[in-house]
Formats: sequence, C-alpha cells, structure tokens
Amino acid sequence: MSFTSIVKNEISKLESNEMEYIAELSAIFRNIGVIDKTIKITTENASVARRIFNLVKDIYQIHANVTVRKGYNFSKGYYYILEIVKQVDAVLADLSIETNNGNLSIPKDYITDDMETKRAYLRGLFMAVGSINDPKKSRYHLEFLVDDKEYAQFISELLNEFFLNSKILMRDNKYMIYVKEAEKISDFLRIINASSAVLYFEDIRIYRDHKNMTNRLNNCEQANVDKIIVTATNQVDDINVIKSIGGLDLLDDKIKIVAIYRLKYPDASLSELSDIISLETGNKITKSGLYHRFKKITLLANKIRNSKTT
Repeated sequence: MSFTSIVKNEISKLESNEMEYIAELSAIFRNIGVIDKTIKITTENASVARRIFNLVKDIYQIHANVTVRKGYNFSKGYYYILEIVKQVDAVLADLSIETNNGNLSIPKDYITDDMETKRAYLRGLFMAVGSINDPKKSRYHLEFLVDDKEYAQFISELLNEFFLNSKILMRDNKYMIYVKEAEKISDFLRIINASSAVLYFEDIRIYRDHKNMTNRLNNCEQANVDKIIVTATNQVDDINVIKSIGGLDLLDDKIKIVAIYRLKYPDASLSELSDIISLETGNKITKSGLYHRFKKITLLANKIRNSKTT
C-alpha cells in the first residue's frame, strides 16, 4: 500500500462536526464528481468511498448507489463508483458547487470560514486529488492536481494560509499545486490531523537527515585527510630538493628541525607535527609557526628547481 493510501485511510476515519464534513464533501465533489442529472464520484480507495457514502447518508439522508469495478488491467485494483440520483441540486447548493461559464466556481466563504473548516477542506482535497511520496523511497513531494487555474490559485492560497510555501505548475492541461520542503509536508499532515502519518514521516525524515549529515561529515573528513596527505607530500618533496644539493645543513636551525621532523613523520598533519616537535624538543611551536617555516622551505626549493632549469 502506498503512503498516499495510508494517509487517505487514516483521515477518512476522523470524527468531525457537520460543517467540517460539508467542507470535506465540497472539496471531494468539486474535484472528482461528474455532475449531470446525477452526481458520480469514482475513487480507488475503499475507505474514502465508505467515508463519502456515510457522510452523504448522515447529512442528507441519501443512500448513494455503489458500484465496484475491476481496473482496466491486472495491475490495478478496484474502482468504487458512488452515484447520487436524489436531491442533486440541493446537495450541490449546500456544498457550494456551482457552474460559472462552463467551469466550477470557487466555493463560497462559508465552506472555509474558519481554520477548522479550512483544515477539513484540505482533508477532502487530499482524499480526492492528493498525492504524497513515501519519505523512505524518494524525494519529498506533496501535490494536488486540479483542472482550473483560478481554483489552483485558491488552493495554493489556502495552503499558504498555513505557511506551506506551495507553488503552482501547469502539467498536461491541468494545474499542479505542490509542496517540496520536508518540514512543510510534515506540517500539512498535522493540519489534516493525520497523526500516525506524521509520526512515520518524521521518523523517516529524522533518519534521512541524520544519515545525510553523517555522509557530509565523512566526506568532509575524507577531504581533509586527502588535503593533509597532498600537503605533507609536497613538503617532503621540497625538503628532498634542498637535501639533494646538500642544503639541509645550511638551513636555519629552527627550519632545519622542522624539515627533519617532516621527513621523520611524513604522514602527520601540521597540528600533529607541532605537538610532536613541541613534546620531543621541549620548544613549543604552533601550527601557524610550522606553516610559515614550511613556506620558507617551499620558496627555497622553488629557487633550486628554477636554477636547475636555467
């Protein structure tokens, strides 16, 4: 079962009050209802179909006709078709589903006039046309696919009242409202009261964040090790250039000590080498001091290399 189905199953069992139920149904009928002389609603989720059937029965005392059909190919499950044939106009009016110039209008204010009905409307919207990626398997992504630009803007604004930073993208003559940020998607699940889904999502998100941080730290540590090896190798090469012409004994005593210890400990970092020299000679030398002495060694080695090429 997909994560989307898990979320739909959970929110389709929530208890609410009548106004919240109406807001839910308004979103569902607006997005997956086929309206003619009857209202037909098709869904692949049995729990959502049961929710619609029960709400219509409890609120309007109407028993919707239910048809179950097998999907078009063997990989698909069943489709649940609910058809309302009575009081169609009254139900549509109550749910604020009206046609304007051939398109369905934006629902009237009373459908989403407070925060709880807004949450309920988003629940219904998700049950109808929502999709969310399983955080364990892929990138974070929440989306709703609707068929009207004005309605897409309405949904985006509704989501952004909860600071979800939603965006709109046109796709195949439809409009996708989407949210990409993991924290915002988790907030959406809280908004629609999908408590179990929130816990699952947060567990996976925290695990992935921790894993990514560990990988970044390991990569950073490996990069530092590589840098230390390259630096130490170059320093050894410089010292050997000076040594090749018998110039090591002509170096200043402080620089000569550094050169000798670098040859003795070719894999040590500057920090480690400073500790070793300070401990074994009794003369404290800092990492910065080592850096400046190696810089002088490099300058001298480059002069020797240049003199050999001229």
